Amino acid sequence: MPNLSFKSSERRAARGAVESPDFRVADLRCEYLKNPLGIGETRPRFCWTIHSGRRSAVQTAYRLTVAEDPGFRRVLWDSGKVESGESAHVEADAEFRRSCFRYYYRVEVWGRGGEHAVSGEEAWWETGILDPSLWQASWIAAPEDAVPAASLQSPMFRKEFAVEGPLRRARLYITAKGLYRCTLNGVRVGDGEFTPGWTSYKKRIQVQSYDVTPLLRPGANALGVLLGDGWYRGSLTWDLKRNLYGDRLMLFAQLLLEYADGRTAVIGTDASWLAAPSPVLMSEIYHGETYDARLEQPGWDMPGFGVRARGWKPAEECGRSVERLIPAECPPVKRMEILRPVRALTTSRGETVLDFGRNLVGRVRFTLNGEAGRELVIHHAEVLDGNGNFYTENLRKARNEIRYIFKGGGAETYEPHFTYQGFRYIRLAGLPEGWAPEQFEAVVLHSEMERTGTFSCSDELVNRLHENILWSLKGNFFEVPTDCPQRDERLGWTGDAQMFIRTAACMYQVAPFFTKWLHDLRLDQREDGGVPVIIPDVLDGEAHSAAGWADASVIIPWTLYVCYGDKRILQNQYGSMRRWVEFVRAQGDDPYLYNTGFHYGDWLGLDSRPGDYSGATEKDFIATAFYARSVELLARIAAVLGKEEDAKELAEWHRRIKRAFRREFVTPGGRLAVPTQTAHVLALAFGLVEGKTRERAVRKLAELIEKNNNSLATGILGSAYLNPALSDCG
Repeated sequence: MPNLSFKSSERRAARGAVESPDFRVADLRCEYLKNPLGIGETRPRFCWTIHSGRRSAVQTAYRLTVAEDPGFRRVLWDSGKVESGESAHVEADAEFRRSCFRYYYRVEVWGRGGEHAVSGEEAWWETGILDPSLWQASWIAAPEDAVPAASLQSPMFRKEFAVEGPLRRARLYITAKGLYRCTLNGVRVGDGEFTPGWTSYKKRIQVQSYDVTPLLRPGANALGVLLGDGWYRGSLTWDLKRNLYGDRLMLFAQLLLEYADGRTAVIGTDASWLAAPSPVLMSEIYHGETYDARLEQPGWDMPGFGVRARGWKPAEECGRSVERLIPAECPPVKRMEILRPVRALTTSRGETVLDFGRNLVGRVRFTLNGEAGRELVIHHAEVLDGNGNFYTENLRKARNEIRYIFKGGGAETYEPHFTYQGFRYIRLAGLPEGWAPEQFEAVVLHSEMERTGTFSCSDELVNRLHENILWSLKGNFFEVPTDCPQRDERLGWTGDAQMFIRTAACMYQVAPFFTKWLHDLRLDQREDGGVPVIIPDVLDGEAHSAAGWADASVIIPWTLYVCYGDKRILQNQYGSMRRWVEFVRAQGDDPYLYNTGFHYGDWLGLDSRPGDYSGATEKDFIATAFYARSVELLARIAAVLGKEEDAKELAEWHRRIKRAFRREFVTPGGRLAVPTQTAHVLALAFGLVEGKTRERAVRKLAELIEKNNNSLATGILGSAYLNPALSDCG
């Protein structure tokens, strides 16, 4: 390919464009991210924004260029000038398949007033290991005589190696069966927590990529890795099931060194690594962590430690299986904020409690002086009871307990490694003398997402409501969209996700987060098309296809398209969506009603009968309404994707469902046969009633709300659509 780089003055002359200081292109993204490292996409998409001081400035054309170098002397692909106003998800019509390679890209745009601009920021993406044959590492585990597989204790691994000359760059590719935390020469690698993240581990495990060039030095270096149970083998679900994905923690890592003289070297996990038990005696997502600082080995992750290592033994190689490894698909959980106690109190039971002022999701960090052997115990709670005492009954079986054993001899700083809690209050027992509340802080954790929307108004109650919604999002977007961050659950419930996604997309950039999760939904979907109620499916298909939960398989991809214009998510999920609606059609005697199977109904409906959480709205009404919604959206999706025959078929399918719905749930006089708020909300929000029946439903909904003291009586499903339905009805 010819060299297509030339100076901006030559470019202007060649195209007759006018460089304008108030017209520029900026905020370049590749696959939603700025300069992503270690991605797996071989046909990436690009986004950019136009900035102009002139009103009505519009892009009329663009040019994308990809090169091997930041100076664009070695161009790999050039789109040429494309007459288009598109600036989101512009896909390269070439494939970039080199593993571990950094590609540079540049965007050039033209405006309708003759303006012209070229991106000035350095923009690139770097691939991970795309070719499985490039893996030279093995899975390794601690030997049984060092850390038994049945033990709850976390193993740690170390490897010394030499850097034999000036480096051009160095990359670490790492994952684990379990969770990992890595250091290089004693310095933390990356700032992600709970890596490699939670995916459907039996089908795929993410690999993170790190630029570790600045952490290396000539001569001796050392890698150190600590592993934790996490979701891989820790307790999950209200039954506290362990070892759902495996019963042994394993590490898999490969360090690539590229020297300035062109040489390369690879250091991979193998039997030359050493393993030993760590001070982390137990670390569980639900139960907390126990840490014995007396077992610390200072310098264990530094070069030169090996000669005095105690308890270290060669790691055990456990095969080289790499077929499940994928480059990470979205940013990890990170430490996002720090909160400090707003007050300390002593309850009527004589317990010492710190109040952080608001419910948060994360963990507690402290710096204290304690004598050797003293055990500090921390419990977490969201509320105090009516008497002002610490209340934990809502946590059910989750202990949410931190135990720290001091080593003594000075100030000790500690923050748990592989656990998190949902809490506002902490209860402290075993405190050393002379402690102070300011020695504690709460570290807020959630998946890294870019804030994109804010809201404020003149009503402080509404502002507080919005703030509470925001913090609910932060607390529940933790690797997967969970339903709660505190008790023995914290699972990826599909119903909660579909109910909240539109709100989430208003406040944060959630596309990478949901793209990764939908990939697992697609993989965990049953062969017959049924969709599990939890993703990843830790119930192993036992609970599936509940209306409003399984419909997340259609509603969420459509919402991502509406919010971000992302057609690829529709393409990727189309087969899954189609299999879901076909599953429903195959149920029962009438292919246009969904009146069989298990359903949660309008879960937590305020009109529920005593002892029943499913609300007063009939489940087959809800199921058929969501069936209609999914088929309607799938018809739109087929049209967007150019699947004209599918779109026609699905549109007719939707019309027949609507007819069946009216036959089943609308009386001859035009009244909905199910007299609840949620029934009227869904019928209106999903367009299932028309004409005089719709007018009557609007009046009835208003009447039901007024009779309920102008309050909602809806549950999870009805509440999500209540305000949009009211707005649409005026």
